Amino acid sequence: MKSYRGNIGSVGWSSCSRQASWRRLQTIAIAILLLLPIGASPVLAAPNSASAASTSHVYLLRGVLNIFSLGLDDIAAQLRAQGIPVTVANFASWSSLADEAAAGFKSGRIKTIILVGHSSGATALPDMVARLDQLGAPVKLAIGLDSVFRTKLSGRVGRYVNFYIANGNGEPVAKTAQFQGKLENINVQNVPGVGHMSIEKNQIMQQKVISEIDAVVFGRSAPASGPQKPRQPRAAGAARPGRADTAAVRQ
Repeated sequence: MKSYRGNIGSVGWSSCSRQASWRRLQTIAIAILLLLPIGASPVLAAPNSASAASTSHVYLLRGVLNIFSLGLDDIAAQLRAQGIPVTVANFASWSSLADEAAAGFKSGRIKTIILVGHSSGATALPDMVARLDQLGAPVKLAIGLDSVFRTKLSGRVGRYVNFYIANGNGEPVAKTAQFQGKLENINVQNVPGVGHMSIEKNQIMQQKVISEIDAVVFGRSAPASGPQKPRQPRAAGAARPGRADTAAVRQ
């Protein structure tokens, strides 16, 4: 009987020891959790892509006749598929769209304003940028697709990218002393299949535009937006008078 009692005592002591160890582990674990800073969870600290998309707004401006800028609809569909709000309108609406964007920015509903324009829509972009700056709603990114008129840029914009076709009717954008931001004039005449009436429909150009927008909205790396090198050297005197014969002009 004594031996039997001794075994019970041994088992009881072992059980108590394990319980005490478990309580100590619990105490240590709780102490560690209390010492961790609030919000240290990797999931909580990760950027909220959905929120970044929903608080951005891309305005796409068509040219003179809406039937000639249908490639903007393809770009809009791809952006919407990523959760980015988009407005597609004729370039003549740029002033009212600027007022709308500024109101959304001031209310906090819109945090990132992005503009894209084709042909006359690209020509209207500098006016829309300047208007938004006056209204206290700076543009984060503006992309022009082959403006056929020389325009001057003023106001604030994070980055202004002007894709133009130098051997066609496209024109570079000039900046004024009142301009604040980064301006890039990029000649895309060597992109296969590109033309004034097809630049916004060209899949290579569409991908360039979307990549630039994604880089701003989601913080992704945008591919180099510079043009391809000419496949053949240009003939002497082929450049139009008064135009620099270069692959790209960056400012």
